[in-house]
Parts: sequence; structure tokens; C-alpha cells
Amino acid sequence: MSNTQQPNHVFVLMGVSGSGKSAVASGVARKLGAAFLDGDFLHPRANIIKMAQGHALNDDDRQPWLKALNDAIFAMQRTNNISLLVCSALKKNYRDMLRNGNKNLSFLYMQGDFDLIESRLKARKGHFFKPQMLISQFEALEEPTDDEKDVHHIDIRPDLDEVIKNTMTTIDCITEGHS
Repeated sequence: MSNTQQPNHVFVLMGVSGSGKSAVASGVARKLGAAFLDGDFLHPRANIIKMAQGHALNDDDRQPWLKALNDAIFAMQRTNNISLLVCSALKKNYRDMLRNGNKNLSFLYMQGDFDLIESRLKARKGHFFKPQMLISQFEALEEPTDDEKDVHHIDIRPDLDEVIKNTMTTIDCITEGHS
């Protein structure tokens, strides 16, 4: 690569609700001084109300949200060395929409099983996600396959500090590949 400047990189922390995306991203952002955006903040009001009423979003509901996230990724890449974005990105076509026009983008898949995540959701307070929606999240999840070379799996079974450390190690490996 003739350009000696390291390119800015955005990492999308993806997975079902309760997988620790926000907690991990917040911890990593603090330790690395990285930019951090919780994609839930970009949901249109109608989506938030629908989820608060216990209804799952459909693909039509997600279209304006995914477009806003794609634009946010573009903006973050222009201004930050490392940026973290939390987004469920449950389906491959959602991930493809986020990839569209955005270079130096990687997905960190917060991977855990139903029972572990359900127990975490039941312990949550004050979040608009309802635990009964977990079933629909797992039904909608299209786990990344080997053809998605920009997706890296993060095991969420360890405690939060260990998951943060493992995520930072993965980020370091990816960004070092650009130097």
C-alpha cells in the first residue's frame, strides 16, 4: 500500500439484543479512546414505540434505520481512527447495506447461545427491548458464514472484562493488518 497513513476503521458490534454489544463497545471505546455510537439512537421514533410495545420490527421498519447507520459509518470513517457502532445486523442483507460504500469496515459478532442471552435480558432494567422478543431475534438471525470475511466472532461467555479484552485483541489484529 503506497499510502503510509493508517486508514480509519469502523467496527460494528453485532448480534441479538442482550449479547453485550453496548457494554462491550462502551468498555472498548473508553480504553481505546475510540468514537462510539449506539445504533439504537438512530432508530426512528416509530420503531422505538413499536419495540416498546413488544412488537418486532420488520424489514420495512429497518430500512430508514440502516440507511442512517450507513451514513453514520461513512461520517465516522472520515473523522476517527477507530470507531465503534452497535447494531444488531441480524441478516446478511443488513450487513451488506452497512458495507455499501464503506471501506475499512469490520463486524464483531457477539456470539452466545439463547439460554445465556435470555438470562441477561431478564436481568435488564429500563431498556425498551422485551425479553419475549429474543425468540424472534434468534429466528431472524442469519449467522455470518465463512464468505463474510469481514466478520469476526467474539465469544460472550466469559465475564465482561474478558470479552472487552478479547474484542480489543481482535481490533488490534485487524488494524495491524492495515499497516
